[in-house]
Amino acid sequence: MPELPEVETIKRAIEKAISNARIEEVSIYNPNLRCKIPAELPEMVKGARILAYRRIAKYIVIDLSNGISLIWHMGMSGKVIIGDAVPNPLAKHDHVVIKTTNGIMIYNDPRRFGLFTYCKTSELPKSKIFGNTGIDPFDKNLTATYLMSKLKTKKKTNIKTALLEQNIIAGIGNIYASEILYKSRISPLRAAESISCEECKTIIEKTHEVLDMAIKAGGSTLHDYKKPDGSLGYFQNMHCVYNKTGQKCPDCVCDITKTGGIKKIVQNGRSTFFCESLQK
Repeated sequence: MPELPEVETIKRAIEKAISNARIEEVSIYNPNLRCKIPAELPEMVKGARILAYRRIAKYIVIDLSNGISLIWHMGMSGKVIIGDAVPNPLAKHDHVVIKTTNGIMIYNDPRRFGLFTYCKTSELPKSKIFGNTGIDPFDKNLTATYLMSKLKTKKKTNIKTALLEQNIIAGIGNIYASEILYKSRISPLRAAESISCEECKTIIEKTHEVLDMAIKAGGSTLHDYKKPDGSLGYFQNMHCVYNKTGQKCPDCVCDITKTGGIKKIVQNGRSTFFCESLQK
């Protein structure tokens, strides 16, 4: 699933290519995503001008001049293709084509776990999708005090799982949670409530560091994700621990023949990678 860096990469790409264009037409070829695309959506947005592009957590939000916002989530396998004209024929799994005065955007989603819908812009903060969304990792209100206060309520939750809870910090996914905790030198096995204020400060600093690096690298190309121009992100080449079971982590000086290298465990159904020697 595209995580925050991948979604930010897609958002920036369509913002640069399409900019403040006017929507000429939206064609729905298959409305059956995890939530059915509203049948009235094409008429709701036709003729509107794009005012702004935003990322909220792992969603792309496109604000329009008629007071409507498009809400876009890539799901497990969704991707956006940008072009000058609608291809003939369309590719398999092309669900939506958005024609604008500056080009087209095609939403392709083989596994159909994505979302494409709309909402009144003024109602976004209290909508069903965003009403319980936590602080963005880059929001200035994400402080050590805030984070510690949230973690203290997680009596039976490990820190790795807590970082994935979108009502605490919105946007951190499984890949980056492992990388953030490695950079922070904190074991994913630690109870969330045991994390000190100083450690929360470190987690926030390393969150910024890891996500900034990933965005600059165009995200991590794993499984189905590609950038809108078809090229691949390369942050996976910079992973310290994720998907590196048995290897030596970049900063470790331990004897790998004794430690066995980077460990892989499963927490709440998600794979976690970490270094037992460095992360305490």
